[in-house]
Parts: sequence; structure tokens; C-alpha cells
Amino acid sequence: MSEEEIVIREIRADDNLQTEAVIKACFLDFKLPLTGTAYEDAETPFMYEAYREEKSVYFVVANATQVLGGAGIKHLKDYDGNVCELQKMYFSSEIRGKGYGKKLIGKCLEAAKNFGYDTCYLETIPELKTAIYIYETHGFTHRTEPLGNTGHYSCGVWMEKVL
Repeated sequence: MSEEEIVIREIRADDNLQTEAVIKACFLDFKLPLTGTAYEDAETPFMYEAYREEKSVYFVVANATQVLGGAGIKHLKDYDGNVCELQKMYFSSEIRGKGYGKKLIGKCLEAAKNFGYDTCYLETIPELKTAIYIYETHGFTHRTEPLGNTGHYSCGVWMEKVL
């Protein structure tokens, strides 16, 4: 698969099934907890619809026929401040380690700034050490406790970045 064939674009309604499959496959690939994570979120099967609200966007990494990954920005659930969350960043094994995580984080942070958010928050699982390293290189710092109420009680790493 050549790099030229792969694009980053906003999610479309017909991407839902493939996006859900990529997200769920990552949990199985890395043997991550299925409860208290995005694996069981009600919105995971309906990603297009979940990102239609104001000041939110979900980007997919795709070729002409297949969604290969994605990440989004959305207001942090159950939080009153001007904070967004970097959400549901997952990649198929075909493109992991090829720089798409860095590209997507950059695109998501740019969108968050354009939406006018002050801070970007994220939660992840300690086993995802490569992802944590990439977040750190993008200026995210560790928190000692979560913000908001994402319902992701299995995510024990909380990070934020002032925009």
C-alpha cells in the first residue's frame, strides 16, 4: 500500500462499520480491557453521528476502500470548562508505526484550537506506551486524576495540553 493512496479526511456516515471494526480490533490486538473503555461506548458503532455536534470532528485515515484509523475532538463529557478531549485514536495494524498518529494528533490539535478550546485532555491505558510517548512529544503532560466523566474507568493515564 503506497503512502499516496492514504488520506486523512472527516468521517462519513458510510465509515461507521469500518471505524468501529478498527477501534475494536485494537483492543483485541493489544489485549486491552474491554470494559470501562471505548470498546463498549454506545457511540463507537455510530461515530459519524457522535461527531455531528458543534465544536467536534472525527478524522479517519483511509484509502479508497478502507478506513485504517481515526481520532477525534469533542467537548469533554460532563465538564463545564472550555476543554476538549482527544478521543478514540486507533489504527489498524497495517498503518501502525508509519507516522499517522503524529499526523492525526496535529490535525486534531489544530481543529481544537480553531474551535476555540483552551485545553485538550485525553485518557489512555498504561500498556499503550508508544501512544503515551507520542502524546508527550506533542506537549501533553500527565495529570494525577481524571477530568470530566468519560466512563472510561479502565484508562489509568490522564494527560492534558494547554492550547
